Amino acid sequence: MSDVSVAPPHRYFFCHLQKTAGASLLVRLRRYFGARYVYPSYHDGNVFARVVSVPLLLQHWKEREPEIKLVTGHFPLCTQELLGGGFRTFTILREPVARTLSYLRHRRKLIPEDRAKPLEQIYEDKQRFHWLIHNHMVKMLSLTTDEMTQGVQTRVDFTPERLSRAKARLQTVDVVGIQERFDDFCAVLEETFGFDLGPPVLFNQTEPVPVSDSFRRRIAQDNEMDIELYEFARTVAASRTSMRRRAQSGGAAGVDLGGSQA
Repeated sequence: MSDVSVAPPHRYFFCHLQKTAGASLLVRLRRYFGARYVYPSYHDGNVFARVVSVPLLLQHWKEREPEIKLVTGHFPLCTQELLGGGFRTFTILREPVARTLSYLRHRRKLIPEDRAKPLEQIYEDKQRFHWLIHNHMVKMLSLTTDEMTQGVQTRVDFTPERLSRAKARLQTVDVVGIQERFDDFCAVLEETFGFDLGPPVLFNQTEPVPVSDSFRRRIAQDNEMDIELYEFARTVAASRTSMRRRAQSGGAAGVDLGGSQA
């Protein structure tokens, strides 16, 4: 595990997509890097603002650029360009229906006025639907700095070109994972970047609850582009795994790994 008084040698940008096991990963990343090298700091101020506000990030970057080695938060991938680029990047995606249900359960647990509401009623919140549900992963990967007016809260039109851009941007990310194979993703982070993430941590989880098939179908229809992007991410991750294994074995064919995280 790293000495918190010694800065890691590179800068990293974690494109943290909402409810993809990123919070569990962040606990381990903070433990490895040391809190002083990570943005945002959770010790003071409005935590929500720190993880979504691009202007606040830019302000802290101006003040602390030499010190910050890992940028996290729910910031679109293009945000790194505003910070000058040069980051090593990683992200993790999740099956969109499961991701959405996890977000709804999390909101019901977190927000007092939502605790007695059925998930379907929370889903009707149009503001948060557009911010954090509707094709959220496509938006986070496809936004450009020119169109990003409110960070993750930016509203966009979901056109075929946007989906194509999200796929192209995903391929530029150094390490791509899927939540269902979270342990494999962490292992690749350690292998690729030299991180020592230590033992697994479970954080910010909620227990699944029964929902109707019709509600699942509605979520899937509302997130068709995210579903296509997720399937593409599975292909990208599997292809990279095979390439890495062939290189490690001197050319032998790779075999996909099994396993998942709930």
